[in-house]
Amino acid sequence: MTLDFTAILSRWQMLADGLVLTIQFAAITTLTGFLIGTFCAIARRSDVVFLKRIAAFYVEAIRNTPFLVQIFVVYFGLSSLGFSFSAVTVAIIALTINVGAYTAEIMRAGFDSIHRGQWEAGECLGLSRAQNYWHVALRPAMERMYPSLTSQFILLMLASSVTSQISAEELTAAANFIQSETYRPFETYIVIAFIYLALSLMMRLMFWAFGLLVFPRLRRLGTSL
Repeated sequence: MTLDFTAILSRWQMLADGLVLTIQFAAITTLTGFLIGTFCAIARRSDVVFLKRIAAFYVEAIRNTPFLVQIFVVYFGLSSLGFSFSAVTVAIIALTINVGAYTAEIMRAGFDSIHRGQWEAGECLGLSRAQNYWHVALRPAMERMYPSLTSQFILLMLASSVTSQISAEELTAAANFIQSETYRPFETYIVIAFIYLALSLMMRLMFWAFGLLVFPRLRRLGTSL
């Protein structure tokens, strides 16, 4: 077998467009998923039974079903309800819902790791429960769970490849189109694999730099990743 990458590399514009959309998916859903996950983690530790049960159901339902099924549920479910969204919008919604559930469990573990004395100290200072979370617990919880969070967000970027099943034109969808045109599937997916690898390493480097900036203690300990 002779490898020929010429036909694949000549379609670099298509690969670049797919790469840009994949990066957009990762950036948007990392932020929105973190916010949703943090609020769900707080809800799961809440004294309000209704909130606790709703958050628990959401987390368990997402963590115990395949991501591809979740995409189809969102895609066809919204259509059934009369809502018409683009494949990109549906992909962002599905990715956010998915990563939010995993982030919720990571952040819940982080909040649970905060010593009870720190919570009580905040209460003694007259802080409300929301203020206690914001001023006392959030930063230490993020710091302790930062390696797990970064790994989850990188996995999220890789999972975005599944959105090609609903015609979201990200990197894997571009690869599918290219290999169907060139009849060079092996070369095409080798190139795509290297792009995903480079993107994963770039994200890891960015998270490492962000950890050094935001968590000075991790920098001193040398454990920001």
